[in-house]
Amino acid sequence: MSDDDRHPLRIGVLGSYGGLNLGDEAILACVLDSLRQIRPAAERIVFSRHPEHTRDRFGTPAVAYAGVSQGQLVEAETGLDLLVLGGGGILHNGLAGSVMRPVRLAHQLGIPTFGYAIGAGPLTGHEEIDVVREVIDQMTDLTVRDQESILVLEGMGVTRQISATADAAVLLEPEDFTEEMLIREGIDTQTRLVGISVREPGGAADNLDERTYHGLIAEIADFMTCRYNAQAVFVPMERGDIAHAHAVLSAMSAPENARVLNRFYSPGQIAGLMRHLEFAVGMRLHFLIFAACAGVPVLPLPYAGKVFDFAQTVGAPALTGIAKSQAGPLLAQLDRLWDERHACTDRLRERFQCLRERARENQERCRVLIDRLDPVS
Repeated sequence: MSDDDRHPLRIGVLGSYGGLNLGDEAILACVLDSLRQIRPAAERIVFSRHPEHTRDRFGTPAVAYAGVSQGQLVEAETGLDLLVLGGGGILHNGLAGSVMRPVRLAHQLGIPTFGYAIGAGPLTGHEEIDVVREVIDQMTDLTVRDQESILVLEGMGVTRQISATADAAVLLEPEDFTEEMLIREGIDTQTRLVGISVREPGGAADNLDERTYHGLIAEIADFMTCRYNAQAVFVPMERGDIAHAHAVLSAMSAPENARVLNRFYSPGQIAGLMRHLEFAVGMRLHFLIFAACAGVPVLPLPYAGKVFDFAQTVGAPALTGIAKSQAGPLLAQLDRLWDERHACTDRLRERFQCLRERARENQERCRVLIDRLDPVS
């Protein structure tokens, strides 16, 4: 077939997209950018949970994969040369079955598949485990974003060799978050700012006790704002985080020292916000990733293995949970990190650069597969 007769490569990108979570949107931005670098002329179609949002935000064709018939899914996948399972923590309770359905169909249609730094766990349902095991073993190639995901997949019986790289979103480029934007949010630009991230219980955090962690983070926020003469900025990464942030405020002794971001921002803007922070304490993985990218010292509050794994990778304190009984040691840890924050910034930037190099391995593995499917003359 001549170059003139060959149709452009058609690549599907599948994930928990559609504006539900800023971390997932950051992953999508980075995966799409990676594919543009590999094959600028390729056609890209996103399989999204809210395709209208994806089309508006990214200017790329998008279709639904959840709540659609098998015939609609077949129609959407017909003609694809590759389906990329686009990364992030998608193989967990309540989502794994839905997101594996299009991948399983791709295998039935003979479409190659690539897992782009995917995350796994917690996953306890027998039916979902069976589906994930079957589909993962049949994928053409894949990477996972952390060692925890390897342990989860091996624990459910996946037999193939799996490589751990890094989350795709570590390559996100920050955008401007101006002083005027801070002022619109009621944030005092003349004082120190410390960032805080909370999250809701759910499929990815099914053992999280709201009352316990609300009280703990309220204590942390009061401690930081009083001791360091700072203002706390709660950064929602999902819409549901807003309610939990306000619940923490209601448990604080001095809620007047805290603000919750109320406007909508892009992942790049939130990454840009981090440049204004002196310190970051949080639960959401991508909040921690954005902070570390900016060289902001972080104290992760692990509710899952992926956060613990990230803490170890960047050299942050790797706590083992967020139980109320940890408040005393945790505040002592905060004080130590605050005193060492300037030296910590240099170490953090060095380690984060290594993490970015590992994230580029995802792109290289994907490039190798695409070159096999569509050799460049």
